[in-house]
Amino acid sequence: MIGVVRSIAGMVAERVDDVVGWHELPRSLGLVVLIGLRSRLRAHNLFDAGPHPDGPAPPPAPADTRVRTIDGTYTDLDDPRMGSAGSLFGRNVAPGPCARPEAPDAVVGGPSPRLVSRQLLARDDFRPATSLNLLAAAWIQFEVHDWMSHFDATAEAPWEPELAGDDPWPQAHCPMRVNRTLSRPGTHANPTVYPNRDTHWWDGSQIYGSEPTYADAIREWDGGRIVLGRDGLPPVAAEESLDPNGPIANTWVGLALLQSLFLKEHNAICRRLHSAYPEMTDQQLYDTARLANTALMAKIHTVDWTPAIIAHPTTVAAMRGNWFGLLGEKFGLHHGRVFDSEVLSGIPGGRTDFHGVPYSLTEDFVAVYRMHPLLPDELTIREAGSDRPKRTIGLSDLLADDVRPTLGVESAADLFHSFGRAHPGALDLHNFPNALRELPRPDGSLMDLATVDILRNRERGVPRYNEFRRQLRLRPAKTFDDLTDNPKWACELARVYDGDVEQVDLMVGLYAETRPQGFGFSDTAFRVFILMASRRISSDRFLTVDFRPEIYTEVGMSWVRQNSMRSVLLRHFPTLAPTLADVANPFAPWPAP
Repeated sequence: MIGVVRSIAGMVAERVDDVVGWHELPRSLGLVVLIGLRSRLRAHNLFDAGPHPDGPAPPPAPADTRVRTIDGTYTDLDDPRMGSAGSLFGRNVAPGPCARPEAPDAVVGGPSPRLVSRQLLARDDFRPATSLNLLAAAWIQFEVHDWMSHFDATAEAPWEPELAGDDPWPQAHCPMRVNRTLSRPGTHANPTVYPNRDTHWWDGSQIYGSEPTYADAIREWDGGRIVLGRDGLPPVAAEESLDPNGPIANTWVGLALLQSLFLKEHNAICRRLHSAYPEMTDQQLYDTARLANTALMAKIHTVDWTPAIIAHPTTVAAMRGNWFGLLGEKFGLHHGRVFDSEVLSGIPGGRTDFHGVPYSLTEDFVAVYRMHPLLPDELTIREAGSDRPKRTIGLSDLLADDVRPTLGVESAADLFHSFGRAHPGALDLHNFPNALRELPRPDGSLMDLATVDILRNRERGVPRYNEFRRQLRLRPAKTFDDLTDNPKWACELARVYDGDVEQVDLMVGLYAETRPQGFGFSDTAFRVFILMASRRISSDRFLTVDFRPEIYTEVGMSWVRQNSMRSVLLRHFPTLAPTLADVANPFAPWPAP
C-alpha cells in the first residue's frame, strides 16, 4: 500500500512540475514536489550494469569490517565487491538503444566534437559566476576525484576527431588523437560497460588513494597520521606508484589545496582521538580518522557546497533536509534520531537503502558533472591579511607541473584567501577555458578537453540532450529557441547542428539551457543530482546504519556534528577569521578585509 501511495505521489509531483515547475512554487510545496520527483527517479532511473568484471569471488575479508578498505570492498558486507575500485558504472537511462555507444562515425563526426569545441564552447570573454567563489570550482573537482575516473584503452586505435581545413590545431599534433575508454562486454540489453578506476563510495579516495601501495606510502605509521611536506602535500616519492597519465595528471592548484587541507584535517582528528583514547593503535586512529574526515566531507558537500551552487530557497532547504531531515539540525542535536524517516530525520544514521539496484555511480552522473567552464583564465594571489595583490598567474601555470612550486612559494592562507576572493566561470556556452583546449599531457601530446568532453558522452552511450530529457520524463526542446532564451546561441546551435535539435549534445544543451533562480547549473542536470546526491549517502553503511559512536567513537561523531567548511578553514588558517566573519557560506564570495 505504501508503495502504491508513493508511486501516485511521484506521478502527481511530475505532473505539477511539468505544468508549473518546482522552482516556481512556495518553498514548502516545492519541497513536497522534489521529494516526489526523487521517489519517481528512484523507481525509474536506476539501472545496474552488472557484477564486478573481475569475477564473483570477493577478496579476503579485512580483519576488521568496521572500517573502510582502501579499494572500497566490503563497504557492503553482503556484496563485498559492490562499489569497489574496478566496479562498473551504472545508468540512469534504460539499457538498450538509448544507452548504447554511438556508431564510430557519430562519435567523431555529426558534428565533429572539435567543431563543437571551436564554435560553441571556446571562451571568448570570461563570464564569471558572481554568486560563487573559486573554492566552489576547486571543491567539485576535489569530490569528482573521489568518485570516478575511467581507464584509457591504450591498446586500441585512438579516436581521431575531424579537423576542418581552417582549424588552428598545431600541425605537429595532427591528426588529433583521443584514447578510447576501456570497456568490457556487457549484456544483450547493455552490450558495453565501463569500469571505474576509483571506488564509487564517498570514502575520501582522492586523498587516501584507491590502491594500497600509494595509501601505505603516504602514512607516517605513528599516531594514524599522514606524512605532509612543507608544501602541505604527501611526499613526491609516494606518487611514483600512480599512473602519470591517470587522475594525477588532471590536478591543479585548487585541487591540491583542498587535498592538503583535508589531509591536515585527518591529522588533526588523529591527534584529538589519541588525546581521548590513548589506548588506540596507529591503525585504529588512522581508520577512525578516515571515517570522520570522509563523513565531514560528505556533510560539507551536502550543506555547504550544494546550497551555494544551487542557491534556490527550496533546494537549500532540500539539501539541509538530506542531512538533517525536515525537523532540522537543532531538533536532532537535542532529541537524536527520533524517526526512521529520511524525510524527517535525514539520511545519515538511518537504514541503508539501495532502492532495488546495487549501488554504483552512473555514466549519466559523470556526464552532468562536466564543469570545466568553472575554471577562470587567471588567479590573482592576494595577501590574506591585507588583500594586497601580489601577482597574477595564468591558468596554464596553475596546472599539474606547477602545483608543488606554487604551494611551495605561496602560503596556503594567501591561496585560500585568493580563491575566496575570486569567481569561477559560469557554466555557459562560449566559456570553456582555452588553456584546457590546448592542454599538454605527460606523454608530450596535446588535448582539447572540450572536444574530449563531447566525445566521451557519445562514446559511452550517454544520450544527447533531447533524448536525455525524455528518459527523465522531461519535455524535449522542439526548437532551438525552446532550448535557450539566448537568440544568438539558438542561431549558433542551429548552424552547428545543421538545423536538427535532436543532435544537440548533452553537455551543450546543459550549458545553453535557461536555469532556475540561483542555479549554477541546469535543471536537467539537477534531476540526476536529485537522484544521485541522496543515493551516495543512503547506500553507504558508514553513512547510514554504521554512522554511530560504536563505529566512529563519540569523539568522531562529535567531530562530524560540530564541524563545517568554515571551522575546517579556521582550524588550520586562523588568520582567515576576520574575512570569514561576514561570509554566510564559505563557497560564496569573500569580502575584502
